[in-house]
Amino acid sequence: MSRLDAVLAAIDAANAADPDRSEGEPAARLYGLRMSDELSRLYPGAGETLRIAARGQHIERWVLARADYPEGRTGYLTWRRDLARHHANRVGEIMRAHDYDEDAIHAAGRMLRKEGIKRDPDVQALEDTACFVFLRHYFAPFSTTQTPDKLRTIVERTARKMSEPARARVLAEFDLPEDLAAGFRV
Repeated sequence: MSRLDAVLAAIDAANAADPDRSEGEPAARLYGLRMSDELSRLYPGAGETLRIAARGQHIERWVLARADYPEGRTGYLTWRRDLARHHANRVGEIMRAHDYDEDAIHAAGRMLRKEGIKRDPDVQALEDTACFVFLRHYFAPFSTTQTPDKLRTIVERTARKMSEPARARVLAEFDLPEDLAAGFRV
């Protein structure tokens, strides 16, 4: 087994402990597999570090519960920031255990913390991939829990995080209602 395969397997093993089940398997593990599949489709030449970051995007997400943070946008953003740090630390531990150097570990951490979005191509590729996974696998059920205005705001925020080529690809690949598609024409 290659070093990369060993790291991906270790991330999958950590995510197998997720108590939340989605489609009959641990939700975080399923999400990681979807991230890897979507990254391969969108960025077939992705390097090892980006491939690791994609698989570890939600590693052990359940350990920091949203309910433990205050309601509202500030609480939500604090939770997301703390999760990103946790993901970066856990992926770094796994990479270190499989003899990745500190530069690679630091790079994966930057990606997982979203440091350099819109400036660093790997950070942006990870964000574009996460947005595609959301739209492909989670958007439809999520959309039923939101008011039309709130949903439009969420779609616009999602689109703003994406690169221009990724937004164009969303418009080509997804059949969105016109009011939501408009958010991707930013």
